[in-house]
Amino acid sequence: MKKSISIFSAFVFAVTCLCGCGADKKEPVILCADDLKGKSIGTQTGTTGYLLANDIEDAKVEKYKDAETAVKALSDRKIDAVIIDRLTAQELVEENGKLEILRQPLSEEEYAIAYKKGNDELGEKLNSAIQNLKDDGTLEIISRHWIGKNPDHKPYQPDNNITRNGTLIMATNAEFPPYESVENGEIVGFDIDMANAICDELGMELKIQNIDFNAVITSISLDESDVGIAGMSVTTERSEIVDFTQSYATSSQVIIVRSE
Repeated sequence: MKKSISIFSAFVFAVTCLCGCGADKKEPVILCADDLKGKSIGTQTGTTGYLLANDIEDAKVEKYKDAETAVKALSDRKIDAVIIDRLTAQELVEENGKLEILRQPLSEEEYAIAYKKGNDELGEKLNSAIQNLKDDGTLEIISRHWIGKNPDHKPYQPDNNITRNGTLIMATNAEFPPYESVENGEIVGFDIDMANAICDELGMELKIQNIDFNAVITSISLDESDVGIAGMSVTTERSEIVDFTQSYATSSQVIIVRSE
């Protein structure tokens, strides 16, 4: 603030404005989720962040094709905040010194593989494969290559000695690092490596379809793909259309704001 304030006034200001500051400022004050009321919020279309943003009172929700475009709009002052997955937020904020992530997450969530409703045979196979990858440590090894401090992005190497029968068609959206993104013309990430490891377990070939996130579930319903693996959280709305495996990762939705 430009004008000086007394120590007592500063104390009162800090206590009363920790969440929902009422000071008159040109720049919107966003210190927590309550401060998003009435603000313009950017999200990726069809994501959990989009659903959460629509539940915020009087919020103006702006839809973007991917998280990177939403974050750029925030940096360009076209919107007031962005709601996306924490790991994706961390990568994007590291590339932009003008932004920061609020400490308190907006929600916690679990990621799982989506498959066509009623296809219990495939669901059982997928759940068994995921459990095996958890039990033998493969999933943890994959995670260390993509998540945490100084990940090396070393891709999983499928076992060439496995006899494969059939193809598992995976729908994804390669706009969601570190789970899936495009590097040097190749689709890579945690989800891609996990899918390859699952195909090793199932003795199948993996075919990846890179489509809009909002079309992943539709693709499964229309039999255009077998599974949806795209950092997808399990929600009531999605569970009415597709079935989900057990979770393979946990994450949270966070709020990105401008640093000032």
